[in-house]
Amino acid sequence: MKLDNVLAGYIPEPRGKDALALALLLKEQAPAHLTVAVIQPPAWSAPGRARAEQSEWRAYLKEQAEATLTQARELAGPDTDYWIHAHKGSGGGLVELARKRGADVVVIGSASGGARGRIAVGSTADQLLHSSSVPVLLAPRGYGDKPPAAFDRLTVAYRRSPGCDAALRDAAAAAVSLGIPLRLVTVVVRSARLAKIEKEMLERLRDQAATDLRAAARGQPQQLHVEVELLEGRTVAKALGTTSWLPGEMIICASSDTGPLRRVFLGDISLKIVRASTCPVMILTRRF
Repeated sequence: MKLDNVLAGYIPEPRGKDALALALLLKEQAPAHLTVAVIQPPAWSAPGRARAEQSEWRAYLKEQAEATLTQARELAGPDTDYWIHAHKGSGGGLVELARKRGADVVVIGSASGGARGRIAVGSTADQLLHSSSVPVLLAPRGYGDKPPAAFDRLTVAYRRSPGCDAALRDAAAAAVSLGIPLRLVTVVVRSARLAKIEKEMLERLRDQAATDLRAAARGQPQQLHVEVELLEGRTVAKALGTTSWLPGEMIICASSDTGPLRRVFLGDISLKIVRASTCPVMILTRRF
């Protein structure tokens, strides 16, 4: 997984600031080239509309986009590219622009209305998480208010499968590039009340998960410090709450093995991890 070319979607709202703060971390630590994009509605040209009215609409869109880019420049500074891209959907526009610009990852903020410190998946994220041809990195709400000085650790949500093994190889390469340790975690969700046979099955699941984690850790580069943890709870959120998270933590999830190749496709467990996480989450594209 390359992190040489980062594309951040920006809007003049707190979530735009969150995305930009996270993208700037990648820019500095990878190091990477950063492009900040404003996605605006296309200028319509409908029969029956007066030319003056259409011209006014185009001028308005241009003025709004330029004002938004001015805000972004104040936050991101020089040595950054700034683009205005027209598309009817912000998520679709970022997918299209990422392809045109050769981006390695797209960074966006949480949808408005979500809890502070958590990630809410809105329409923009939903489009990206089901069609992007590059990884998607989501910033929790409020991340830009007090971002960490640097990334501290990458945590991979791991379960043995072709997709997760491919994602782990990418995550290990990214951890080496960023100069930070790697942690592998497997989430085990259990019911409140278990029959005897269910307890036996859960115990076998724990044993197999622990074995898989140790095997995956042994296969990583020697220069990389790797930790493993088995997280268990009645829900994904409770399981994630049983461990500690560093200020500069990032979670990496694989796309669902049932999704299209070379696309991001969010599975059920990954979606629950995204919603329960208190740190940024990156969803990788599906590939073997």
